[in-house]
Amino acid sequence: MSNTPTYWDYLGLSELLSLQGGLEGDESQLMSDELHFIVTHQVFELWFKLVLRELRLARDHLAAPLVPEEHVPYVVHHLRRVNRIAGLMVDQFGVMETLTPQDFLDFRTKLMPASGFQSFQMRELEILLGLTAAQRTDREFGDPIEALKRFAASSPAGALAVQRIVDAQGELTLRDALGSWLERTPIQGSRPGDPGDEDVVSSFVDEYLEAQAADHAAQRARFVAVGALSGEAADARFAVAAAQARAFLEAHDAEPEERARISRIRAAILFIESYRELPLLAWPRVLLDTVVELEQCLVLFRTRHARMVERVIGRRTGTGGSAGVDYLDRTAENRIFTSLWAVRTMLLPRAALPALQDEDAYGFAE
Repeated sequence: MSNTPTYWDYLGLSELLSLQGGLEGDESQLMSDELHFIVTHQVFELWFKLVLRELRLARDHLAAPLVPEEHVPYVVHHLRRVNRIAGLMVDQFGVMETLTPQDFLDFRTKLMPASGFQSFQMRELEILLGLTAAQRTDREFGDPIEALKRFAASSPAGALAVQRIVDAQGELTLRDALGSWLERTPIQGSRPGDPGDEDVVSSFVDEYLEAQAADHAAQRARFVAVGALSGEAADARFAVAAAQARAFLEAHDAEPEERARISRIRAAILFIESYRELPLLAWPRVLLDTVVELEQCLVLFRTRHARMVERVIGRRTGTGGSAGVDYLDRTAENRIFTSLWAVRTMLLPRAALPALQDEDAYGFAE
């Protein structure tokens, strides 16, 4: 009977429930409401741990040289789990807000310089998703990765934090794995490596932009007719949209050696979104929607975090020395999967889409 598993043994409750002692290592010494603060943040970190596991699983499946069709729903399933967890974490800020400003001020000073800014699992999550230093909108308040490394020098657990970050920086990101998978998408029936594939993709882009120009002309006429815009204002607005669409699809922002690959990835996103009702594009479209939802969840998480902090401590300097709410608000502007969002600006009504070539290639296999 001694080897019979129990609920508390399986979950390691003896160890888990002994980890809320704070700096004193003794719950009885904690100030009022401090246990609440510790438990809530530990729960966030446990969710981060599970999210990291799920993201790596999805990344590894998409990174395979060949992704079987039946694996795409599996990836979607695990990314949807991440999104549901993110939703729970957003709601969890409501639990944090039961801590009044005076409750927190009673013990806030003793935390310095400890801060959620130092959560290495959050940094690991950002890196794993594919957030680059150039994409960060919060750099004016200091590089969070470098700040974490500075704090690590004086922490017994610092070596673990730094090693986790270094390891993550050497991994393939979810964004890059998704890009490699998208690059292999058949566009108008043509795949990379097929004779004339570049010409097929280029023709699709040109046809799409021509269809977009016709759609813009119809919208312009409508805006002017109803008095919403003057002809001059409408022309200027649609000229900018057309230029941006071409620059995006031709990857003018990419390095010359990467331009063809990135252009094909963006054309693939546009193709999947435009012809999403075809059988072989149905699950890829759901996958793209799920990744967009994932980033949306992160934006909501960061925004909710900022409002919770502002409600509890106002706009004072953070315990870790950051700009507090101003810093958190800037993090909500970070975007990783920019191409998935950009394509939504240029989607056309079904009736305006270019004619689909080789439609049979997107049906179910017999």
